[in-house]
Amino acid sequence: MNELKYSILFIIISFQVFAQQFPDSFTDGKYYEVNGAKIWTVSFGAGEPLFLIAGGPGNAHYYMRQFDSLSASHTLIFFDAFGRGKSDTASDVKEYSLERDIDDLEGLRKAMGFGSINILGHSYGGVVAQGYAIKYPEHVSHLILANTLHSYLMWQENCDNSNHEIKTNYPEVWQELMKIRDQGAVSSDPLHQEIYGRIPYGFLYAYNPDYFIKKPGRKIYPNNMNSKLYYQMVGRDGDFIVTGDIGTFDYRKKLKDLKMPVLIYAGRYDRVAVPWMTVKYKEYCPQAEFVMFEKSGHNPQVEEPGETIALIKEFLKKQ
Repeated sequence: MNELKYSILFIIISFQVFAQQFPDSFTDGKYYEVNGAKIWTVSFGAGEPLFLIAGGPGNAHYYMRQFDSLSASHTLIFFDAFGRGKSDTASDVKEYSLERDIDDLEGLRKAMGFGSINILGHSYGGVVAQGYAIKYPEHVSHLILANTLHSYLMWQENCDNSNHEIKTNYPEVWQELMKIRDQGAVSSDPLHQEIYGRIPYGFLYAYNPDYFIKKPGRKIYPNNMNSKLYYQMVGRDGDFIVTGDIGTFDYRKKLKDLKMPVLIYAGRYDRVAVPWMTVKYKEYCPQAEFVMFEKSGHNPQVEEPGETIALIKEFLKKQ
């Protein structure tokens, strides 16, 4: 989702809400053996389990710590999926797949001894969450889909819209990018990534870009994005032509059959999980509660945190 280029800014956003009483993502966790790999988890809180799945594909869990305050009512389980953060990485990139991420979540649920779980998936994490809920519905109590995508068609639209916005508003960057693409460069090439990465994160991902600028009081975490995993999943030219696993997934026909409570929320100014395709969830999953945050882009938990947390808390009370 073009998240690779912006992942360092994605990690530094608004960590002033991160209080000392919460465990540290790097030292206060535990490994679980899942499908032959060690998966790093950080868990705390009280109440029913809520698994939080990060986006990318390829991001570690750190930015998901924006949801820490939910620990007052639920046991939060943050984790680095296979190939991310402190978890094991693959010896062959072909080991990375959407199906593996889905089955690893099931393996982690079993390893931690939970029966029914709540799930919150953000962006690509929501793609995993949907796949899990469809494959293992008997183990899902509540499903929360945040700024996510329902199909390969929506992901392709994400790329097309992003590129349209860049071409229109950053023509000098676009011209340089087209020059190397005419010479055969693709998205996964380092120079291509460098040029693409000149676009400010807030331009495509925010209602108010100021929330995504490094400032005093915002805790900084290192960039642990796995670029090899990212381009394995989206394809070697995945910022323009989506292939790989992301080029084939499609949940649209199956979402209406989900029986657990479902919450889907989005941001009006999200230019990657584009609203015109996001609202189609109302057709594909009509039983879900749908909320559009009017002053947010791709991260309502950053731009409208109070409203986002309140919405999730109320939703998780539903039977």
